Amino acid sequence: MVDPLAEVVSLLQPGAPFSKLVVASAPWAVRRTETGRPFYFVLLEGRCRLTIDSAGNSETLELEEGDFVLIPAARSFATSSLDRQPPREDEAVTTPIVPMPGGARVGDPDGAIDARMLVGHCVFQSSDSALLVSLLPQWVHARGERRLSTLVQLIGDESRADRPAREIVMARLLEVLLIEALRSTASSAQAPGLVRGLADPKLASALRRMHEDPAASWNVAQLARDAAMSRSAFFERFSRAVGLAPMEYLLAWRMAVARQLLRQRDLAMPEIAERVGYGSVSAFGVAFTRHVGMPPGRFAKQESDAEPA
Repeated sequence: MVDPLAEVVSLLQPGAPFSKLVVASAPWAVRRTETGRPFYFVLLEGRCRLTIDSAGNSETLELEEGDFVLIPAARSFATSSLDRQPPREDEAVTTPIVPMPGGARVGDPDGAIDARMLVGHCVFQSSDSALLVSLLPQWVHARGERRLSTLVQLIGDESRADRPAREIVMARLLEVLLIEALRSTASSAQAPGLVRGLADPKLASALRRMHEDPAASWNVAQLARDAAMSRSAFFERFSRAVGLAPMEYLLAWRMAVARQLLRQRDLAMPEIAERVGYGSVSAFGVAFTRHVGMPPGRFAKQESDAEPA
């Protein structure tokens, strides 16, 4: 059986080579503004608050020891001790931040440490990352998973040690943690995205059908019928859970597959068009150009030219 989440994660090629240790003494509050890069947060010890801003709204999570949060396209977020409200986007932050080897100390530099965090930027090495990230939740919060707890413990131990090949081990552990976090939240995801859609058995069936055969001439009525739902109920439920309408999702996945096939250069253009559901090269070219921003031939050449000699 096709696993849609595995396919997306595989195409994303996740890595986590950039991390730093942050220790904090209450009271403290920090706000960050990012440029859409993926950001992760592991709470190794203590408790804190994390507020994630999105489209004029904000969601505040109270994090506990062992929690892991991934924001696939971070823009603006804030963290704080439990005795402080996370600062608003327009609020100045005055908490002292002092650099230290491998990270930073937040709050009173002479105070007792009440939280220890590992934070950093992920890397989605695929050039399709923006397209694929749109299929993921706006944020992933994992808690209470034994496998994740073991990984977090290993990462915490490695972050405090000075062992040979420390950076390589940290990077590999974090890669596994990213994938495990996405997988473990499939049954409890709250933010819209592929993970939340897969948690719904009826929607999961439709998602698997689209991934199994992206070339099929799917429509909302057919997918709704397969899910034993009315067309309107299926459309609303899918859009709310996944964050994209069914045909928008199908198009996004077709274009991700098309880009991968163009990059591999194993198939001729007519074959690629057929693989992703288009009866002619011209129809495929129009759809690809509208979605990606350039014709498929130019995309293939650009990818070829970008490869190292």
